[in-house]
Amino acid sequence: MVMKVDPSKKWSGPVRSYDIIKEGVIAVVVVALLAAGLSLFFSSPDEKAVTLKSWANTNAPDFVQTATGELAGTTTSAGYGAPYNHAAKGPTLGPLKLQDWAGVRIPVDPATSFVTEPLAIFNDPAANDAVAAWNAASADQQGKWANAYAEALGKATDAVSVSDTANAFGPVPDMVSALLVMAKTGALDGALTTSDTPLPTNFTKPLLFLADSEGYFGELAAAQHLGGDQWGVMNETGSWPGQSWLWLFSLWYQVEPFKSSGNADTLVMTLMGFLTLCLALFPVFPFIRKLPYKIPIHRLIWKKWYARKL
Repeated sequence: MVMKVDPSKKWSGPVRSYDIIKEGVIAVVVVALLAAGLSLFFSSPDEKAVTLKSWANTNAPDFVQTATGELAGTTTSAGYGAPYNHAAKGPTLGPLKLQDWAGVRIPVDPATSFVTEPLAIFNDPAANDAVAAWNAASADQQGKWANAYAEALGKATDAVSVSDTANAFGPVPDMVSALLVMAKTGALDGALTTSDTPLPTNFTKPLLFLADSEGYFGELAAAQHLGGDQWGVMNETGSWPGQSWLWLFSLWYQVEPFKSSGNADTLVMTLMGFLTLCLALFPVFPFIRKLPYKIPIHRLIWKKWYARKL
């Protein structure tokens, strides 16, 4: 028979010395050394921020081609759909049209948002004249100019400009050249981050513009194992902690049926929401709640205590 101990009485059982200061120092030192050692091998690199300025100065041809694509409406941003525009229908979850229901909450027209609006505040008379000519033309004519210039750039390897002997490009070369100059100085980064707010805290537009890059941004992502078919997770620049928990999200994109699904984002987020709910309700499930009694690991850890006969 096990007798209960009266906590009000002075303890008369066995005792042993315990140095809490020593234990605390050992714990702190061991954990610190372990954390520092593991961070050398497993931490994500703290890379410098990727900007439109670094893009324009590192790979100007890719910047020019992407800017021309924005004018032509052929980039990913131009055909993304909600929450930026109505260009495409969003993914669904069965009958639920989640992205479409959210609607266009951050209106972005790439040709206007990334090119003409920034150039309008750029102190360059030639650029202002080119923007005025572009705005005065019909949408059909704008498309012909931009598509013709994009095709010409595609044929000219690593070119930042192509001569317009047949006058088929309209004001597009002048606009793109001025935008390249603006980007190289860093002015374009500032223009896009402050286009909707005076505080440079909204990086939506520069990120969308960068993501449209087919060369520069994609190559940087692949080098850090951040491609859609890779498992990498990147730390933010600065002193913020790394998103180590994102590996679980990234994992699902590498396995079927998510890997080959065009609706992978919605499926993965739904699955992760379900798993998170299960984790939150973990103590409520009757079978799970009784596992400690079925698998008494705690008795191994505290075997001396349970071996005592009170």
